[in-house]
Amino acid sequence: MTTHVAAAGAVLAAEPGLDAFGNDPWWITLIKALVAFVFLMVCVLMMIMADRKVMGRMQQRHGPNRFGPWGLLQSLADGVKLSLKEDLIPRGVDRAVYIAAPMIAAVPAFIAFSVIPVGPEVSIFGVVTPLQLTDLPIAALLVLATAAVGVYGIVLGGWASQSPYALLGGLRASAQVISYEIAMGLSFVAVFIYSGTLTTSGIVEAQNPVWFGLILFPSFLIYLVTMVGETNRLPFDLAEGEGEIVGGFMTEYGSMKFTMFFLAEYVNMVTVAAISVTFFLGGYLAPPPITAFWPGANEGWWPVLWWLGKFLVVMFLFIWVRGSLPRVRYDQLMQLGWKVLIPVQLVWITAVAVMRILQNEGAPTVAVGAVAVGFVAVVGAALYAGARSAARRRQAEAEEAAEELRLMREDPTYGGFPVPPPTAPHYGSSVPAEAPRLNRPAPTGKREEVTGA
Repeated sequence: MTTHVAAAGAVLAAEPGLDAFGNDPWWITLIKALVAFVFLMVCVLMMIMADRKVMGRMQQRHGPNRFGPWGLLQSLADGVKLSLKEDLIPRGVDRAVYIAAPMIAAVPAFIAFSVIPVGPEVSIFGVVTPLQLTDLPIAALLVLATAAVGVYGIVLGGWASQSPYALLGGLRASAQVISYEIAMGLSFVAVFIYSGTLTTSGIVEAQNPVWFGLILFPSFLIYLVTMVGETNRLPFDLAEGEGEIVGGFMTEYGSMKFTMFFLAEYVNMVTVAAISVTFFLGGYLAPPPITAFWPGANEGWWPVLWWLGKFLVVMFLFIWVRGSLPRVRYDQLMQLGWKVLIPVQLVWITAVAVMRILQNEGAPTVAVGAVAVGFVAVVGAALYAGARSAARRRQAEAEEAAEELRLMREDPTYGGFPVPPPTAPHYGSSVPAEAPRLNRPAPTGKREEVTGA
């Protein structure tokens, strides 16, 4: 056992910047793991409450305000209510998969948070250790791997429920996550090119003094879109659209199993927000204006405050988007992922790679600027062509609608239900066709009295 631990420590030490990991006492590791778990659970409780309170204010109504001061304990009350509900398992489900699916959805999100750096090295009870549970030479790939595994819980939950609505929700979730996960992974490629490492701590240190969110703004912007799609949040919650497929993949779940799916969604929100802070917003590094007049802003426990402030801003963005944008159609969701985000990312990564090579080779700034201008020109031309194509499509649809309207005005029966003429024979009966009434008398305007004989 000791030999394996020593070998793992040697591997970590071989990667630059990882010599501080793998040497902590077991109780320090246990404390950091417990703090990370408690932080995630508290964030879930507070985010559920903030989700409802902030959206209530945006919609000019009160959010939860009964349970606890200012409604702060409403999330706790919801958790207790769900845990006390009767736990039913529908007849005919795949019992083992049905029970395991919520856990498969929730566990990967907890694992991904283990490689997030919250601060630099500090002293905890006399032991100098980084404020990060662990780091790996391929920590960034671990984040993508856990995101890919998490969707299995959703797909298996929909499949094991033996319900058409749940199965449809699971299939939608799998297609959505695959398309948006590709764009998310491509947004990380530009970060890897500029940082030169896959370790999360190394990526944070590479953003001193300029954050990647500024110099790699297209990647940051696309990541913000993909993180909303990855967590199945509005306007991309097509996997559980209540107006279309009841409750999506969670239709047949209740009590604690439903709570696990609910927990997985919010823990994923916390994780992707922490990843955005780590990869694009400088991690625990203080904003540049602060470091200009405070040299010790990135030392001690102060970086935890900077990280938490950035994290809360990204979490508020989730609520803002949910309360502002309507739900998109599923074809629009897929079109955005495959026809917009992925092509733009491919062109952008090519431009970033060329610019980085020119910088490493000592090329003049003019050459690097020319590549940037070329990228902007290519994207602008593509957007212009897309806008022209959309305009032509709308014009064709308008002309078709106008032609339909003209035909309906000329012929009132155009496009209507095919009603047979009154002179046609009644099929399926022995009633003959009605003879045409050629000599019908003209109406006299007098009411005829009908009497029974």
